Amino acid sequence: MKIVFFGTPDFVLPVVNVLNKSFRSENNSPLVCVVTQKPKPSGRKKTLAFSSVDRWAYKKKIPVVYDSSEIVKKKIKADIGVLAAYGSILPESLVNYFPCGILNIHPSLLPKYRGPSPVQATIIGKDEAGVTIIKLDNKIDHGPIIAQFNVKRKNSDTTGTLTKRCFLKSANVLEKLITPYIKGKIKIKAQDNSKATYTKLITKADGFIPPKYLRSFTDENEKNFPEKGKSIWKINFMDDLKLKPCAFSLDRFIKAMDPWPSAWSSVVLFPSAKPKRIKILKSHVKKDSSFLFIDNVQLEGKKPVSWQQFKRGYPSASFY
Repeated sequence: MKIVFFGTPDFVLPVVNVLNKSFRSENNSPLVCVVTQKPKPSGRKKTLAFSSVDRWAYKKKIPVVYDSSEIVKKKIKADIGVLAAYGSILPESLVNYFPCGILNIHPSLLPKYRGPSPVQATIIGKDEAGVTIIKLDNKIDHGPIIAQFNVKRKNSDTTGTLTKRCFLKSANVLEKLITPYIKGKIKIKAQDNSKATYTKLITKADGFIPPKYLRSFTDENEKNFPEKGKSIWKINFMDDLKLKPCAFSLDRFIKAMDPWPSAWSSVVLFPSAKPKRIKILKSHVKKDSSFLFIDNVQLEGKKPVSWQQFKRGYPSASFY
């Protein structure tokens, strides 16, 4: 079996590892090549940063391709493609290029949460977590379903931890799935497009929490709940989702923005001072509590500190 793998970040390494180990022919890798995002300048010195999949392939001596259109142009042959968080839309010429198509691993229970931010949407919406493996077609996350399964979601999950668990389980499923799929033994089914919901690409601005919500629901303001039950919080990167601000929805939002772009708000350090941007890095909500407990923050231009350290340094600070 010959496979082309499309993927970029570190959390997809369990998938490409399984493909490389489980479908070897004698001592030959089944991977014809990996397609990943090209290295980008990083840091102050602008040194080139290679993707996790790129570094993995280099160590395994597997060819690396940065432009997916090169697969067709160079007539690279393979039986099937596997796509996991590649980071770009594939050209139409490639979608049906392989005899068995391209399997796309999508970390949500499609047709809910199509698009680039499904895990964040799952956490914020307090939905069941899961993965859908589809056969790629020309529309975004639209192809027929080959397999679908749940992944346990924990209250402590961030986007980082839940994403890792989704792709780790996907690797185990894919190992058992590919051979019967290629042999035509798996019945695929179309998605119910009438139930589709969509997410958008998250920007840094999308991590913003209106400071009035933090004023109302942090443990520092036990007697002050002006927003409780009155406001509707529109989540910009999600399809028609509006939340009622409360300690629990704020906590889920903060976890959904971890590790990127981080939830943030504005804070006034001293009376009459200009507001400064502050990241809310970690939080929690206690059982039977109406308050959001902030654990760690990072003031713009400063290092991360605990909330208690921050309050000791700026005792009169308030969200504004």
